[in-house]
Amino acid sequence: MPVTAIAERPVTDLKGVGTALALKLQRLGIHQLQDLFFHLPARYQDRTRLSAMGGLMPSIEAVVEGEVQLCDIQMGRRRALLCRLHDGTGSLTLRFFHFNAAQKNQLCKGARVRCFGEVRPGPAGLEMVHPEYRVLKAGKEEPLEQALTPIYPLTEGVTQSRLRSLILQALEMLGSQPLDELVPETELKRRNYPALTDAIHYLHKPPVDADQQALLAGSHPAQRRLAFEELLAHNLTLRQARTKIQRYGAPPLKATGRLSRPFLDQLPFQLTGAQLRVAREVARDMNSEQPMLRLVQGDVGSGKTMIAVLAALQSIENGRQAAVMAPTEILAEQHYINFKGWLEPMGLKVCWLAGKVKGKARAAVLAEIESGEGQIIVGTHALFQDDVHFNDLAMVVIDEQHRFGVDQRLSLREKGRKDGTLPHQLIMTATPIPRTLAMSAYADLDCSIIDELPPGRTPVKTLAIDDSRRAEVIERVRQGCSQGKQAYWVCTLIEESEALQCQAAETTATELAELLPELRIGLVHGRLKPAEKAEIMARFKAHELDLLVATTVIEVGVDVPNSSLMIIENPERLGLSQLHQLRGRVGRGSQESFCVLMYHAPLSQQGRERIAVMRETTDGFRIAERDLELRGPGEVLGTRQTGMMQFRIADLQRDADLMEAVHQCAVHISSESTQALALGRRWISDAEQYAQV
Repeated sequence: MPVTAIAERPVTDLKGVGTALALKLQRLGIHQLQDLFFHLPARYQDRTRLSAMGGLMPSIEAVVEGEVQLCDIQMGRRRALLCRLHDGTGSLTLRFFHFNAAQKNQLCKGARVRCFGEVRPGPAGLEMVHPEYRVLKAGKEEPLEQALTPIYPLTEGVTQSRLRSLILQALEMLGSQPLDELVPETELKRRNYPALTDAIHYLHKPPVDADQQALLAGSHPAQRRLAFEELLAHNLTLRQARTKIQRYGAPPLKATGRLSRPFLDQLPFQLTGAQLRVAREVARDMNSEQPMLRLVQGDVGSGKTMIAVLAALQSIENGRQAAVMAPTEILAEQHYINFKGWLEPMGLKVCWLAGKVKGKARAAVLAEIESGEGQIIVGTHALFQDDVHFNDLAMVVIDEQHRFGVDQRLSLREKGRKDGTLPHQLIMTATPIPRTLAMSAYADLDCSIIDELPPGRTPVKTLAIDDSRRAEVIERVRQGCSQGKQAYWVCTLIEESEALQCQAAETTATELAELLPELRIGLVHGRLKPAEKAEIMARFKAHELDLLVATTVIEVGVDVPNSSLMIIENPERLGLSQLHQLRGRVGRGSQESFCVLMYHAPLSQQGRERIAVMRETTDGFRIAERDLELRGPGEVLGTRQTGMMQFRIADLQRDADLMEAVHQCAVHISSESTQALALGRRWISDAEQYAQV
């Protein structure tokens, strides 16, 4: 049987794997034998040596062996089975909260027991809570483990021992037949990487003398060899996507300046140097016969919208249409208001299409889009519904693209397909993306960075305050609003949840209305209808409200220059990039602005780190780097549910130094070669889908 066939066989070919277990394994992303090979341990335990009880220290994991001196049930606040072990050097208590009569009888006085667990301080000295244990047979020597014990990521209904036995079974089936080597041999030799099969065997069964620190840090050559291959597969798949798109060609759109020059002349401000540089890059791409695929990233308030307007005008200068899509109605409407205010005085027709546009109004907008009368169409995902037909769409702007799924982006692109061409795509994000992450997640895109803020923006001062000082914060809000300022109060949940200890927005709004009766208070959260949300945000912008209590739905949204104070409750529950986005809602005018992070003590180590970063810097890229370190790429980009490829082994922060070499290696491999396609099949289950984005 060919080796590839072994790797691609279903897990149901293993002994003991029926339909029920196969379904549970699927939750771990395990469908084939190769998925088991690549389901690597999260860490390892050393069960190869016995520790003397007299030398044990708290917080270490150890194997101990001793004689039971006492075993009894303790009745207290929580019923527990206590078993006292002694080995001649000292003693240790085993504590079980879940136990049965058979277990108590088994751990009887005089029995010899070997157990493994974490040592903790207890009321009567050191103890292990629910250790793994085995009662030894009298007079029989039981050998210790001969290799480090792998600890795998699990799902409900699958135990460590079950998963270990399945992986060992799969490795035996692999036997001595090596897996196909898909990384160029020159690269393996240059980096002194082991063969793929050797690396897999080593990582599932590391020898006793293995460098545990290196394994834990993910820096062992066997781990790096797999990470390199996975990053290469990912990069090639995205390049394949780009190749497929560029095959279609695009309408070349010449930058005449007929509309863009008058537009820039009427603005009350000058574009920054960074905006002008990015605008030139976009204009050059749009003048090409290949579809533009450009990501523009800029910090909150850096002026990405200007780039979108200039790109749309370039399309109209060539007699074509442009579409602007945003993930929420609030943000889409904000774009619509801005585009309309700037462009309608120039005689251009801006249309608005969202879910709430219905009946005759919708029919009228659809007719304008189809006839070509509508030159710029702004909207939400409603833009790619079946009944929307563009007259001649040549340019698509997607804002906050990580909020859209793969299928959604694909659908909008298809809307513009005409005569074998595709529209140009400009993708914008206000989440600054670290370079290593951009090289990986967006290998199919050209990147532009707006790394300069417009003059006149006041840096926001960030304070961290314990929620025991809530009354002081409320008084601060009262004072600020009495001086004509506006404030946001952000909560992280809609309804009360004891488990998460978050103040609910609804409760908070009621409480603040009682404590601040003189203020006009609004409430906005994700469960409101879009029309209700938009109405409340509009009232806040018109200064009909002083204080807006909100959930994180305002992360991207309306620009209210008069808002100069933001309180964020339980900031420890949010990622840094999200906190940075929220903070960017204030400080948009010239007055001094504050962001108060009101945390609930005690904070975890990670919680303290997050808050420290927010206080230290307002640099979005520095914040994104730290967020990547603390949370991982999927969370930073907000893509857990929206279609970014997830890594099994590679870690974009840890393996950042590999990205350049991966990039170079990918350049020398044709994205459509058998090698590239095999890498895609091995590592990326949805490779075909991604190859079309």
